[in-house]
Amino acid sequence: MAAIQQSLSTSISSSASTFLGQNKLRFRNQNVSMPGKTSGIVRCVATPSTEKTSYKTQVSRNENLAKLQAGYLFPEIARRRSAHMLKHPDAQIISLGIGDTTEPIPEVITSAMAKRAHELSTLNGYSGYGAEQGEKQLRASIASTYYANVGLEEDEIFVSDGAKSDISRLQVLFGSNVSMAVQDPSYPAYVDSSVIMGQTGQFQKDVEKYGNIAYMRCTPENGFFPDLSSVPRTDIIFFCSPNNPTGSVASREQLTKLVQFAKDNGSILVYDSAYAMYICDDSPKSIFEIPGAKEGRSSDPSCSHSCLLVEVSELLVIEFKLIVLHLQVAIEVSSFSKYAGFTGVRLGWTAIPKALLYSDGFPVAKDFNRIVCTSFNGASNIAQAGGLACLSPDGFKAMMDVVGYYKENTQIIMDTFNSLGYKVYGGKNAPYVWVHFPGRSSWEVFSEILEKTHVVTTPGSGFGPGGEGFVRVSAFGHRENVIEACRRFKELYK
Repeated sequence: MAAIQQSLSTSISSSASTFLGQNKLRFRNQNVSMPGKTSGIVRCVATPSTEKTSYKTQVSRNENLAKLQAGYLFPEIARRRSAHMLKHPDAQIISLGIGDTTEPIPEVITSAMAKRAHELSTLNGYSGYGAEQGEKQLRASIASTYYANVGLEEDEIFVSDGAKSDISRLQVLFGSNVSMAVQDPSYPAYVDSSVIMGQTGQFQKDVEKYGNIAYMRCTPENGFFPDLSSVPRTDIIFFCSPNNPTGSVASREQLTKLVQFAKDNGSILVYDSAYAMYICDDSPKSIFEIPGAKEGRSSDPSCSHSCLLVEVSELLVIEFKLIVLHLQVAIEVSSFSKYAGFTGVRLGWTAIPKALLYSDGFPVAKDFNRIVCTSFNGASNIAQAGGLACLSPDGFKAMMDVVGYYKENTQIIMDTFNSLGYKVYGGKNAPYVWVHFPGRSSWEVFSEILEKTHVVTTPGSGFGPGGEGFVRVSAFGHRENVIEACRRFKELYK
């Protein structure tokens, strides 16, 4: 044993001297030998993955993770895409599946990020840990840009690394002893995070649903807005508008009903506005635009014109009550990902009003702040510099130009499927086109399109049982790829 130790010591010392004495490393065509006897050298051999090891810990697996069905939707699509590429190595694969942006980030934004990155190399410009809630200037800019007329202040904005991360943080905030309602179909992160947190029952294969989740069915027949009279009372309601995956947007009237529904049930409404900048009509871009039920105003026809002759102070009180109502029931999550191309940069925010209280009167925002400070060190300061540039006049215009580009792609896709005789939904206020293939399985259609056109889409059933029979086609792609994909669609379904 002493001989082995001496041999290894000599070799390591020699290797270290060689490493430190050279200006470059050489890895190929080197003859390496161990001095002294080789007998007794221990060989480390990796155990093949097919062999079972005899040792196991005494830690039980999280039973909630065991409830999850298969893999998360988009990694599963990536797996099938990879398998297809192995089968067809020469095929030109076009991805219109996952909603990943493709166009370059505008220079007015990247230049601000580059400037901030360079400043980090200087004594005066360097900064370490920042505020977990986000830099004050960015929080103020988000508040003034998106919430100027709805009563939200900068200290009610929590800057993050994206809406998806915040959805999971919110689930930690709510804990396992809550019930949840979700649009069906909807972004799978809402349901999966609920399962992981232990809020749900087992998966029921006969109906393709988890127990203890209220699936609010959204169909073409109900305008993709649920019949709230059939929705049971839940603690939390997740709602996304414009919706991913259907591309539908809720009207002001519909959102007013939703806010009142949440208030009547004492629920918290989590509103995902990640695609709000794609809205081109008068539909609300934020849940905080909705005053809720019109309390304080008479609908009695016997009320004469004299009812309007009230003190100005009373009017202000009425308006304040109308504004505060929505601040009492809602949280909003949003992101720069689909506006500025920040899917890789990672920057978003969550808005939680101070007026939002638990049943015991404790502010929800205070608990969320505690979670953020415990689990998060704040968004990258370079990313936040980019976010601030996004909200400058030039940056905001540049973001709208990017949004406009993807909306042109959306129109091309919609025109293609309309010309083929398919029912097409979404598109107008969102970067997604929701195509109906009646009587067919979503995964079957996904596989057919991939196999015969080499185009990746997303099966609707991956967003919930309400998505069966639909396929989502994303407008995130280079123009030439979108045009080529549509040519292939026409060849397949003509």
